[in-house]
Amino acid sequence: MFEKLENIVKRYDEISQLLSEPNVVNDRKKYASLAKEQSDIQEIVDTYQSYKAVKQSLEETRELIDETDDHELRELAEAEQEELEQKQKALTTRLKVLLIPKDPNDSRDIIMEIRAGTGGDEAGLFVGDLFRMYQRYIEAKNWKIEILNLNPQGVGGFKEIIFAVSGKDVYGKLKYESGVHRVQRVPITETSGRIHTSAASVAVLPEPEEVEIAINPHDLKIDVYRSSGPGGQSVNTTDSAVRVTHIPTGMVVTCQDEKSQHKNKAKALTVLRARLYEKRLEEEAAKITATRRSMVSTGDRSAKIRTFNFPQNRVTDHRINLTLYKLEQILEGALDEFIDQLAMADRAEKLKSSSIK
Repeated sequence: MFEKLENIVKRYDEISQLLSEPNVVNDRKKYASLAKEQSDIQEIVDTYQSYKAVKQSLEETRELIDETDDHELRELAEAEQEELEQKQKALTTRLKVLLIPKDPNDSRDIIMEIRAGTGGDEAGLFVGDLFRMYQRYIEAKNWKIEILNLNPQGVGGFKEIIFAVSGKDVYGKLKYESGVHRVQRVPITETSGRIHTSAASVAVLPEPEEVEIAINPHDLKIDVYRSSGPGGQSVNTTDSAVRVTHIPTGMVVTCQDEKSQHKNKAKALTVLRARLYEKRLEEEAAKITATRRSMVSTGDRSAKIRTFNFPQNRVTDHRINLTLYKLEQILEGALDEFIDQLAMADRAEKLKSSSIK
């Protein structure tokens, strides 16, 4: 581990030197690339410098303990030694975590899909609740959101909502939301006051670049039809809605949110590209994790991950056994506590299986 850390520090110093050279300063693309590389390893370098300072202080304190005959001074030094050993242990653990390779997709923008599951109209209403929750969270992070498709249902709910989110480290934060979310509450249509359980599934797809997922136009079947949802006066009089079928995989994407057929087609292709990219990632991950499954599921949407219980004012994340009794705040976008704990659990699991010693 320490050999790797020394190499990272060496590279950091090399980059610092390169960033001061005129030929690099005048090459905006190269300068930006080097600056990003340096920023990515900054925390590792700073933490390692702190580790070395603590290690040096610990060695000096131990020497003092061995050499002094002063009883009071020895007691003070031994207390300091204990404190320094704790700091060294914490910094060692932190360095191991920082050396775990980051998910290269964490910095990507995403496509998010929320679909009604079991529960009829109540499941559709829950889709709307989840969408508003994520909308609040996204607003708090100063990210951007764009609706790609809305499919209304029943008494104000939705069969499906698909939207794009762009900003800093969007996928890294929201990837843990993939899975089945359950709601337990008395529906507005329930006259006897019985609690019902309904469900909605959430998919978080990292958005690829067009060059990463090339779609052959000959592999597509494109149908146009009249939109059925809200969208203005022309929505039911023109064939603006688009259904794209990817023949090799059978994937189907529909989009009717825009009045323009061309815009709907472009949005549908964006969603299709993200789904194809996720499929590729899942296939690659299946090869890597054939013998081991992470405790934090980020891709298996068949897994029940979270339950929203209205009568008890609680939300439980079943992957990390964390229950918070502040349902209203969470539905208003207070998701950081769940997301931070899930990220910590994910890193801990990766650390267990890593080769870093």
